[in-house]
Amino acid sequence: MRIVLCYPVEAHHIDQIRAAAPADAEIIDAGQAAIAEQLFTADIFCGHAKVPVDWDGVVAAGRLQWIQSSAAGMDHCLVPSVIASNIPITSASAVLADQVAEHTIALLTGWCRSLPVYFRAQQIKEFIRRPTRDLTRSTVGIVGFGGVGRRLAELLRPFKTRTVATDLFPTDRTDTVDELWPADKLDQLLGQSDFVVLCLPLNETTRGIITGDKLDLMAPHALLANMARGPLVVTDDLVDRLEKGRIAGAVMDVTEPEPLPVDSRLWDLPNVIITPHVGGQSSWRIDNMTKLFCENLRRWQTGEPLVNFLTDKHLGFPIRGAGYPLWTDIVDSL
Repeated sequence: MRIVLCYPVEAHHIDQIRAAAPADAEIIDAGQAAIAEQLFTADIFCGHAKVPVDWDGVVAAGRLQWIQSSAAGMDHCLVPSVIASNIPITSASAVLADQVAEHTIALLTGWCRSLPVYFRAQQIKEFIRRPTRDLTRSTVGIVGFGGVGRRLAELLRPFKTRTVATDLFPTDRTDTVDELWPADKLDQLLGQSDFVVLCLPLNETTRGIITGDKLDLMAPHALLANMARGPLVVTDDLVDRLEKGRIAGAVMDVTEPEPLPVDSRLWDLPNVIITPHVGGQSSWRIDNMTKLFCENLRRWQTGEPLVNFLTDKHLGFPIRGAGYPLWTDIVDSL
């Protein structure tokens, strides 16, 4: 058996994987430089290929038996041929939820307290009080109540917000949200929220979901936060509404395209905060990813249900209550 890796592992992570893998398994740390070639030799793949990969060819070769994504977003591998294949896929859904939710709070509070304004003022030694906003006791709408959305709702509780969420599967509502609505109530959420946070996966139904018409449903004082995938938002429509003052601002850890071109008008808008897709970073991110992969390697060999298994590849995320455990169900036991 050949296990091919493409995420930033260190020697001790490879040792962990080797200990969990079948005795005859060969562990290959391909990295981005070699993954396009090495993927054709893989029985099991764990990682996130950020370079072009011939997924059609890999599927046609018929060797690959399982994909463990090291990312929560699955758009990097869920091409039509992979979706149509019998290759089982497990995601890293919620493995990075703590970090992304924390980053969301940083961007929301930074925007509310006008920190970019004051950072620029500090550079020119200007000491002038300027307006700020409040996250506390506002209404926050979370679009997509998966791992990140649920963790964000927990972190918002001390801010005494009214928190509402929409989800394709609006089940298992936690006491951290005041309302959990089906996905078709997105318009209602947009109209009621002071802050709208996108926590959706990118798939064929969510691409371009936030158009100019959707932004027009938001209040003029409202803020849009995209913490998921850049293509969820039609960038030209967002720029237009920001420049016209139709919405108050935007914060985003993801953009469309990525990296954002230097001539994009988003860079120059004073009511926008952009970070370069770093929401999932942490000192222990790879440790947790390796724990998930090793647990799933154990389950793969024993025939137990895999953690974060995609029962519907078209959706690109594991479904809560579908009979397979989620990362949040098992993390405390690892």
